[in-house]
Amino acid sequence: MKKILLVCSLLCSILIFGQEKSGAKQFWENLQKQCGKSFEGEVKEGAANDTFRDKKLVMHIRNCDENTIRIPFFVGEDKSRTWVLSYKNDRIQLKHDHRHEDGSEDKVTQYGGTTSNSGSSTLQFFPADQQTCDLIPNAAANVWWITLDETSFTYNLRRIGSDRLFTVKFDITKTVPTPSAPWGWKD
Repeated sequence: MKKILLVCSLLCSILIFGQEKSGAKQFWENLQKQCGKSFEGEVKEGAANDTFRDKKLVMHIRNCDENTIRIPFFVGEDKSRTWVLSYKNDRIQLKHDHRHEDGSEDKVTQYGGTTSNSGSSTLQFFPADQQTCDLIPNAAANVWWITLDETSFTYNLRRIGSDRLFTVKFDITKTVPTPSAPWGWKD
């Protein structure tokens, strides 16, 4: 009887722990809850001459499906940037989609990286991938990270071995009016 109880106990604990969601999955689901919403942000870290500082910064979690979330990031009237997050095999990939006003791709686009582990429900790190190293050799030491909690979404970039650090923080407790489509998209 003791052996049966022990086996049942082990099976129950395996089932309980086996059903826990990974950090990446929890992060993904929490971000998807914000789909369709727009938020204003501000630069928290960056160069003193950063041209973003005097512009209105808006992110719009515009498009969400099971494995892709697209987040246009507007800097004033510049609608060239979209963060593209993809979820696959319990990892999240971040790519930067840059477009010209006519919708064509910029020559520097689709750079980023994939998480090396499942991360946490509030933090995901994206070291530069090989495509990024080939496209922008100086960005080989880039690490991006996104934090997400009940009150904020932050996008961060650090170039390891340099003073380069950029952080923009969005208050997700206050939505702002939904902007028009980014360059290359249709409403």
